[in-house]
Amino acid sequence: VQLQASGGGLVQPGGSLRLSCTASGIYFNNMAWYRQAPGKQRELVATITRGRNTDYADSVKGRFTISIGNPKNILHLQMNSLKPEDTAVYFCNSPTMTYPWGQGTLVTVSS
Repeated sequence: VQLQASGGGLVQPGGSLRLSCTASGIYFNNMAWYRQAPGKQRELVATITRGRNTDYADSVKGRFTISIGNPKNILHLQMNSLKPEDTAVYFCNSPTMTYPWGQGTLVTVSS
């Protein structure tokens, strides 16, 4: 299984981005988004369960939305009201980090 995250880029504070994650050969059930800022450890950003229950880190609650598309092999992260502290490489994986890590997608929030 190879996870491929995309959709990152440079955005001004207050802007929005939509990240996507795809993988061949599997359907997404319980999944998560993580991020790693420069010089920091990777952190969990958002999770979604098979029943579509979602949970978010306090730092992104109310601004980010995780979802699974149809067919169920695409994962999204809608990011609104972006802040400079959201700058990081974003990765997708399961909540138990089942799969090999992909390269992630870089999000830079800067004016």
